[in-house]
Amino acid sequence: MEHAMHHYQILSRLLLYPEPELIAHLPQLDTALEATPEWQALLRPLLAHLESSSLIDLQQQYVATFDRNPSHSLHLFEHIHGESRDRGQAMVDLMEEYKRHGLQMVGDDLPDFVPLFLEFLAQLDEEVSAPLLGDAVHVLAHIGRKLTANGSPYAPVFTVLERLSPVAAEMLAEPPVRDMDEALETFGPGADGVEPLLRQGPGQVPGGVQPVHFHPQPRRAA
Repeated sequence: MEHAMHHYQILSRLLLYPEPELIAHLPQLDTALEATPEWQALLRPLLAHLESSSLIDLQQQYVATFDRNPSHSLHLFEHIHGESRDRGQAMVDLMEEYKRHGLQMVGDDLPDFVPLFLEFLAQLDEEVSAPLLGDAVHVLAHIGRKLTANGSPYAPVFTVLERLSPVAAEMLAEPPVRDMDEALETFGPGADGVEPLLRQGPGQVPGGVQPVHFHPQPRRAA
């Protein structure tokens, strides 16, 4: 890891699945945080937790926290769209936003994975990254509140993100819930072989890139 790390990169790494490389570089992360004592003080308990726990325990806790508890999911759009087909188009639009700024995705992570989103912000100038964080902070703060309520050591990461945001976080409504049959219909291909998650919505221009929104936009009056 580079010596001079962007704060978004530090937060991104702290939200990754615990691997030996991450644990080995915790001292470097702590050193990088010395430039911002406020964030260092908030994140010290998480750093101490990662340093003092066994790797297998950390990995089991991570899976239980983020993979098995939907309210803690590290996928932004899951908290907005649930399993609705709007989530698929939101993914496509975010991928296009990444490409527009020169970020080419590698690996198996979905584009709305929080650590990936934070790495993206770290590559942007402040005048570009700040509005994007301000749009996403409503979801990030929502995840943080859920983690805080459950006493998770990861909660301070989201506290830092909320304080970095240029706008105050708003409360989120719960995402739409669908039963298994609806979920299968949503995520499975239709009779024409087209993935429903990527099907164009009414009035949407085929192939058109839509604005990226990390929280539901208010409906316009008729």
